[in-house]
Parts: sequence; C-alpha cells; structure tokens
Amino acid sequence: MSMSLDRQYQLELLKKLQAEYPGRLIISGEFNEYSPEEKQRYVANMFYLEQHGLVDSGISHLKSMDGQDSFSVGIPQITHRGMDFLADDGGLTAILGTVTVKLHEETLKALLSKKIEQSDLAPADKSRWLAALAQLPAETTKHLVLKLVDLGLENSKEAMHQIGIYLGSLLPG
Repeated sequence: MSMSLDRQYQLELLKKLQAEYPGRLIISGEFNEYSPEEKQRYVANMFYLEQHGLVDSGISHLKSMDGQDSFSVGIPQITHRGMDFLADDGGLTAILGTVTVKLHEETLKALLSKKIEQSDLAPADKSRWLAALAQLPAETTKHLVLKLVDLGLENSKEAMHQIGIYLGSLLPG
C-alpha cells in the first residue's frame, strides 16, 4: 500500500467522527462505494490517525494465503485525544498537561538575597539592599521579579548562553 496521507482528508474524517461522538460512524456502506484508490486513502489515513491515538479506526487488516492484503472496515470512533485535538483550546489534554509553577514570596526573596550576596557590591550596600528586600511587601517583590524577568528576556543572548552552559553541564560525556 503506497502512502496517501492527506492532512485535509484527515481533518474531514475527524470532523465526521466528532459529529457522531460519543457514538460511532457507520461507514461500511459508503466505504463499499469507494474506488480502490479511495479505499486505500481511507485506510491509510485512518490507520495513521489511530496510531496517533486520535481515533479507533475499527479497521482489521487481513492477509490471504497468497499474501494479498485486505481490510475489513468496522465502525470507527473518535477518541478523547481526537476530540481534544479538534478543540480550539486543546481540551482537557491541555488543561491536564499544564504545569503550574508557584514561587512564594519567601522563595523569591531568598533567590534575590543570594544574588545580592554574590554580587560585587560593597559590603555596606549589600547590607542596605538586603534589609530593604526583607521589608518589601509581597506585591512589590512580585513586581521586582517581573522586572528582572523582563530584563533577562531583553538580554536573551546572554540568557541563552547561560542556559546552554547549564544544560551542557547536565549532559553525559
């Protein structure tokens, strides 16, 4: 079977299956009317979508005694991954796959304090800055950290260099 994958056709298949969800699509009558090329196209694209977990194709692959391939078309159904793939927001897959990172005020202040202590500031300035940092309200600390993130992104070339150094140190060899 030659490759006849077609993104537009795959989208059409997914939308047909979506319209029947949570039911299944009765395709056998339509499939029997297909030309051999259309059957090949349908099977190839449904198998492809199935391998990505977007559909349960319902297709069975059969090989005759003389080595000929044939396919039995069942009743396909879109999976939850297929539904989420079609959803503009990525569906529950996007929500469940989201990683939320929370940095509390104390953590942010500890990170900033460490950087101040490691800086080449005069000891008197370090003490003053650390005392001021300790007195900052949470909202001001958040604002300061956002400003520092912006500054880091503006100097992304150096940031990328540092990320590369760090990641390189984690790689074996």
